[in-house]
Amino acid sequence: MTAAQDHLATFVQRPAAMTALMRGFMRKCPNCGNHAAFSGYLTLKKECKGCGAPLGLIRADDAPPYFTISVVAHIVIPLLLVVEKLYAPSMLVHAAIWPALTIGLTLGFLPVIKGGVVGVMWSVGLKGDEHH
Repeated sequence: MTAAQDHLATFVQRPAAMTALMRGFMRKCPNCGNHAAFSGYLTLKKECKGCGAPLGLIRADDAPPYFTISVVAHIVIPLLLVVEKLYAPSMLVHAAIWPALTIGLTLGFLPVIKGGVVGVMWSVGLKGDEHH
């Protein structure tokens, strides 16, 4: 067992998945919920300042973008269809509104969803792919 695996194994008592998910959505440590889990926009801290949870070992990889695309698409596409049906704006208006809305929503949701994914991964003891 490596030192990192040994350190991760010391956190036997983990919060329930829903608790860790909600803490993650708030970008807080999924273990204690008291300190920031992120050092930047999408960068996890190596470990929690309060409880010492090794957050830097968690690799969410492609899950947050996948879930973000799903959420944003379920918002933007129905809105686009409703606006087209009710108002039939010109293509120039469509070209101005929808890409900007999509980018804005994506940038807003991505760190929140990554926090949630990291929280759930923490609660069930997943670290992600170790081969990178």
